[in-house]
Amino acid sequence: MNRQELAAFLRSRRARLRPRDVGLPEQGNRRTPGLRRQEVAQLAGMSIDYYIRLEQGRGPQPSRQVLNSLARALVLTQDERAHLFRVAGQPVESTTRRRDVPPSVLHLISFLEEVPAYVLDAAYTIVAANPMANALMDGVMEQPIEQRNVIRWCFMAPDIAAHLDDEERGRFARASVADLRVAAGRYPDDPEIQVLVAEMLALSPEFARLWAEHEVEVRRMQRKTIHHPAVGEIHAICQVLPVPDRDDLRLVLYTTEPGSPSHLALRRLRELIAAR
Repeated sequence: MNRQELAAFLRSRRARLRPRDVGLPEQGNRRTPGLRRQEVAQLAGMSIDYYIRLEQGRGPQPSRQVLNSLARALVLTQDERAHLFRVAGQPVESTTRRRDVPPSVLHLISFLEEVPAYVLDAAYTIVAANPMANALMDGVMEQPIEQRNVIRWCFMAPDIAAHLDDEERGRFARASVADLRVAAGRYPDDPEIQVLVAEMLALSPEFARLWAEHEVEVRRMQRKTIHHPAVGEIHAICQVLPVPDRDDLRLVLYTTEPGSPSHLALRRLRELIAAR
């Protein structure tokens, strides 16, 4: 059980809610945003003293019944509920992650001749990619594995401030941090994730600000614009799919509308790969 993470997560989720969100009347002026502690305790059917101790990081380990009540009271999403259980020491799956890619998935991405495809582990490191993805990402698979981390690429970029101001790219950055927090809760003792988070907190104020918001969300579909020096701009839908029997790996596919300029750009990229 990670008491400090649990306490911070409960505080952050309480702060985002308003009484009307949970069916309570708005009464008087509130000095701080969000629900009051006694309101959460009331909604969850527990004593105010017990809830205060949880928020202060000094309470006993909550039971699954208590966690379910808190999830309902705080209107948590499915991803947030799973995170709540993990940080409270009630894991919902294995806490040991793997990065070995099943041969069937390697075969699958190799057959996708017009679709950039790669496999991402829970620490946001690219562990496999087909030739299209490798070409689209400037030869990523020729780099040492420690240099293939998407979080580092994003938050160590010199234009990260402008990156976050852009609606599409900012959404990707925020979603990546929220997804990394899910992984940190799922694998609390994983040294690679611990080192990555500590490094980003020390080196990137932008990452630290987003991390402090305690957003939790598993990354799924998202639109993305890619600027490639050889074929130009590509507008793609980034599909993120779980790898069967490997909950800690995700298959990422970049698809485009058939016949669109972006689709034709990917075809030109494939022709360049074939010419080499």
